Amino acid sequence: MDWRLAVRTVLIVEDEWAIADWLEVLLSESAFNVLVAGNGREALDILHRETPDLVLTDFMMPFVDGAGLIAAMRDDKRMRDIPVIVMTSLLENVVRDRAGRFRAYLRKPFREADLMKAIGEIFPD
Repeated sequence: MDWRLAVRTVLIVEDEWAIADWLEVLLSESAFNVLVAGNGREALDILHRETPDLVLTDFMMPFVDGAGLIAAMRDDKRMRDIPVIVMTSLLENVVRDRAGRFRAYLRKPFREADLMKAIGEIFPD
C-alpha cells in the first residue's frame, strides 16, 4: 500500500508560524490529517485528546521544548510509541544528547523531499 494513500494524522509542533503553515499545507496536500501546536505544552494538550500517527516537532521552542515533549511522550504509555521527527538547526548529536529517542532528524532548513523521505521511511507500506 502506498503510504500516501493511508489516512494518517500528523501533529506539527512549531513555534515559527511561517514554517508551521508551510508544513500544514504541504502535509494536507499529501493527504494527511494535520494538527498544529505552537509549542510542546500545546502539543501535550493535543496528545491527551488525540493520538496522531506521527509527531513532527521543532526542538527549540518556548514553554516546553522538543526535549521536554519527547520526554513526556516517552513517560506516557499512550504516547511512547508515536514516532517523532525532530526539526532543528542544532547538530544531531546535540539533539540526541538532550532528547534521546526520536525516529528521524531534519536539519533546518530542509527540503520538502527530505521531509517526505523521512515520513516514507516511518510509514513504508
